[in-house]
Amino acid sequence: METILIVQLSGALFGLLAVVFGAFGAHALKKTLSESQLKSFDTGVKYQMYHAILLLVLGFNLGFTTAMEKNMAYCFIAGVFLFSFSIYGLSIGASRGKSLKFLGPVTPLGGLLLIMGWGFLFYSFIANLI
Repeated sequence: METILIVQLSGALFGLLAVVFGAFGAHALKKTLSESQLKSFDTGVKYQMYHAILLLVLGFNLGFTTAMEKNMAYCFIAGVFLFSFSIYGLSIGASRGKSLKFLGPVTPLGGLLLIMGWGFLFYSFIANLI
């Protein structure tokens, strides 16, 4: 499948799921999560939506013809998945008394991938100036 289509589909799916998870967190989980857990869950939703929008913007503005553009896109896609979904798992698991400690290191790995994606984007702007 072509990278541009993967980016656009990922952006649309992440956006759709961010709205679903946001509503789920605000209504269904509000009674079962602690304030701290709900705040963490909300952070996952926000980062997911921010990056869904970013993926859509990139998907309609870049051709993904260079390795850097492709790496940027895949860093964002994998980063959102690892960062946000690990937070969802940790929050919901903790509220049910289940310790999903294996997800603990996944969240910062996802964050690192998001940072790398933003770094690639920043570098692409700088490279165009030079």
